[in-house]
Amino acid sequence: MATTQSQSSPSQSSQSQILRYNIIGARRFSNYCFAAIVAIGASGFLLAGISSFLKVNLLPFSEPLQLDFVPQGLALSFYGVAGTLLEIYLLYVMAIDYGGGYNEFDRNSGKITIFRRGRNKNKNLEFTYKVADVQALRVEIRNGLNPKRSLYLRVKGKGDLPLTEVGQPISLTALEDRAAEIAKFLAVPLEGL
Repeated sequence: MATTQSQSSPSQSSQSQILRYNIIGARRFSNYCFAAIVAIGASGFLLAGISSFLKVNLLPFSEPLQLDFVPQGLALSFYGVAGTLLEIYLLYVMAIDYGGGYNEFDRNSGKITIFRRGRNKNKNLEFTYKVADVQALRVEIRNGLNPKRSLYLRVKGKGDLPLTEVGQPISLTALEDRAAEIAKFLAVPLEGL
């Protein structure tokens, strides 16, 4: 899934005591494109199936009247309904921005907040840790067919907590800049570079 550099831009308060990175969830350009493709395909299958049942051509660019409703029109109708249900699910996930949220580092209160949206308010994930419990910031870079560029926060007793969004890996320069900025802000060592 495609990502852009502007999706996770940091915002700092005027006193530079709070560093916040917004995380894009399901509201990605690639998801909108995929949803449009699914909608077009599902409506085409559904209209072809209905046309074969009603013997009325609802698709001007094809001849679904030549299809028998059983089994061809029925199968097309099934694929159309399945595609429509998938489209409804995709629209719901994008409407709630599933997986979106923020990483906030607050020196005033001495807390780090990692927040991600879930299916509803009861399913949201929010983790709060003390800045004093942070041991290091770790960068993981793996190239190849399945590249991975991730940033992790190492917290005492919690292990490594991911800070980067899911999807296509961010650029190396953006990852390095973000890692350096967070490590400097929290005054912790940076590992993996």
